[in-house]
Amino acid sequence: MTETVMPDVQGSADVRNIAIDKVGIKDIKYPVRVKDRSGREQHTIANFNMYVNLPHNFKGTHMSRFVEILNEHEYEITVESFKKMLSEMTGRLEAESGHIEMTFTYFIRKSAPISEVKSLLDYEVTFIGKLVDGVPVITLKVIIPATSLCPCSKQISDFGAHNQRSHITIMVETNGFLWIEDIIDLAEKQASSELYGLLKRPDEKHVTERAYNNPKFVEDIVRDIAAKLNKDKRVSSYSVESENFESIHNHSAYAMIIKK
Repeated sequence: MTETVMPDVQGSADVRNIAIDKVGIKDIKYPVRVKDRSGREQHTIANFNMYVNLPHNFKGTHMSRFVEILNEHEYEITVESFKKMLSEMTGRLEAESGHIEMTFTYFIRKSAPISEVKSLLDYEVTFIGKLVDGVPVITLKVIIPATSLCPCSKQISDFGAHNQRSHITIMVETNGFLWIEDIIDLAEKQASSELYGLLKRPDEKHVTERAYNNPKFVEDIVRDIAAKLNKDKRVSSYSVESENFESIHNHSAYAMIIKK
């Protein structure tokens, strides 16, 4: 019986002479294990985006190879394996540059400030990997929910002050090792108050009064975080954003600082 040779359409030549900067797959979900600062492993589901460049003379890339690379790592995703996966992807697809994004939910078990009752709080974490001149560059992105209380409202009001939920987004490139918890701790300490999954009445009193005694504009939050990052020798570049979802307006307050 004669074996039929299947045509490789993706590998055929293209005559339009236009290179593509990113081509690949988006929104593929895959189970991963992530180590936390306590030494335990968290089992979670990550959403992957995987891209390579495509030279002008190729019609398409081989999409199945992206999935093959994920399957070969069998759930174990660390910073080092993430770098390796980036190099494998560009090598197998014969590309000069590569880009991988891995977004997942990360949990921290927190103790309430007074009752010390324990509960989980979730954070959105993304590893972003790029291959730059053959060298993998990893960026860590964390979105941290927090509370901010308006200094102006506190100053002008006879009693009370309006506060809001804030989303603080920190992206860092490092030249040393950072735990995800290091970024979360830094952000929460610069907000008016951190959040908890579970609070008893004494805890609620504590966090309400803490926010009132620690008012922060959106500008204060990003500046205070940037000042801390500037002193951390493990951080080579960063961006800090804060979006405050206003409680007395139908819009958000926003600020951003970038250091390259």
